[in-house]
Amino acid sequence: MTSRWLLEVSETRPLDIRWHVMSLAVLNEGRADLPERYRRLLTEGWAPVRLVVAARHKYGEDVVGPLYTALGTRIHRQGLGPGHEALTGALAETGLPADLLDETGHDTWDHAVRAGHREAIDLVGEEVGTPVIALPGPEGTRTAFFGPVVTPAPRGEAATRLWDGLLLLAATPGFHELKRSRTQGPVFD
Repeated sequence: MTSRWLLEVSETRPLDIRWHVMSLAVLNEGRADLPERYRRLLTEGWAPVRLVVAARHKYGEDVVGPLYTALGTRIHRQGLGPGHEALTGALAETGLPADLLDETGHDTWDHAVRAGHREAIDLVGEEVGTPVIALPGPEGTRTAFFGPVVTPAPRGEAATRLWDGLLLLAATPGFHELKRSRTQGPVFD
């Protein structure tokens, strides 16, 4: 949802969006308190992040955003999950070679997945989840937050207002957190 919102904002604001991998599987490693179904999803989630990292390494930064969108559409909006059909469809849509799928079944790219995840955690701290967004902060610094977690993704003027509000928060020295409990699951409009 956050990625869809950022793309909406980029229609009205000059954003320099750089997509990075953050892995819920890495974030939740070693947690024994997770339900079996969720642990299974985390294991299956390695394939898409490996695919994105391999594609970035082999074909450059410009493929990451479109591949991320194609994967998200299939995994979440179409409800296919992170399986073979979603991955092969995303590769076909983005014009990437199908043999990239070979990169998802082994741990060759796991160090890069972990490094990207660590980069996000280093920006915001250990007590967060995904997404992480980095914004311009006070006096030329960069401020990062966990979130925003929004559903559905704001569109039009609402998207721009949220962006402008986050910039205000990022420019406030000492601001750290806003949070409330979720009242609904993802809404894909």
